Amino acid sequence: MSLDLLLKGQLSFLNKFYEVIAVSGEDPHLENVRNRENVRTIGVSIQRQISPLKDLISLYQLYRVFKKEKPFIVHSMTPKAGLLSMVAAYFAGVPHRVHTFTGLIFPSKTGLMKQLLIMMDRVLCAFATQVYPEGLGVKNDLLRYKITSKPLHVIANGNVNGIDTTFFSKAHFSFAQKVALRESLQLVDSDFVFVFVGRLVSDKGINEAVRAFKKISITYPHAKFLLVGPLESDLDPLTPETLEAIQHCSGIISVGYQHDVRPYLAISDCLVFPSYREGFPNVVMQAGAMELPSIVSDINGCNEIIIQNKNGLIIPPKSEQRILDAMQLILDNAALRLQMKSNSRSMIVERYEQKVVWQALLAEYQKMK
Repeated sequence: MSLDLLLKGQLSFLNKFYEVIAVSGEDPHLENVRNRENVRTIGVSIQRQISPLKDLISLYQLYRVFKKEKPFIVHSMTPKAGLLSMVAAYFAGVPHRVHTFTGLIFPSKTGLMKQLLIMMDRVLCAFATQVYPEGLGVKNDLLRYKITSKPLHVIANGNVNGIDTTFFSKAHFSFAQKVALRESLQLVDSDFVFVFVGRLVSDKGINEAVRAFKKISITYPHAKFLLVGPLESDLDPLTPETLEAIQHCSGIISVGYQHDVRPYLAISDCLVFPSYREGFPNVVMQAGAMELPSIVSDINGCNEIIIQNKNGLIIPPKSEQRILDAMQLILDNAALRLQMKSNSRSMIVERYEQKVVWQALLAEYQKMK
């Protein structure tokens, strides 16, 4: 899924300069990558959770792939795949072992789990030759926890793939299309739509956001909360109270996973993204490119994309009250809302246009001899 959704277009671009092979679990996402990016793919099953026996099997399979293919560069970007790829690439004799930290899990953990995750990231970095944090916040955490002494360089202005600001544009959607979608969701002209895009899990702040919205909706019955994304009850379930509210609160509209989130951003008025942890969230850039102000947590990535009162509001994570306060401010202060809306797209285009990120990554590869 990371290769398919997060790196869309990048592998095809790099394939003009290098022979690119995409390695991940063999599933429809990897097939999409093969067909769309026109690159060769190799399926290797890698578990997201810690699973010692399966992880050893994945490590050996990666080692065999690298010994056979003899790559010049192995570049990984997710935690488990990063650890296994860097170790396997080291023993396979790959000269350039590159890892991008798209987000750190351990700062939000405690106790033995936190120490285990820190150790795993230190091992990953020990076997890597180059380490790229996705943003300044991730870089600062790597330094603060002494994860590595290797040089840390943020590519371009951050984010692994930038954003295609031509694709993410309201210009693609006519007034009639937006009216039709709003009507299909039983939204009326006077409704103000807060939108969340992402996995519906506790770590994304959904429990707090839903509780805050339920209170807001009492005072502002025209406010709606549009949830775009899948539940992941097996990994990080929401509370029973939150699930009950999503099913039965008249102001909450949940549409599940959507292959194309743009229509839903096009009919919305403000992104709500109160996540506990991120590396450099794509959805905040996507919403900005679609001219939406955002309410985001004061966490890595979010507090780099959003500048307070310029293109959104930054609030402390895990705070139901501060989400409620921010929603109320957005609803009450039309002048501030319109100012942030008018700034949103230009601030994304200037800093995170996709081709700028691709060229910066290519330049990094070309330094490797």
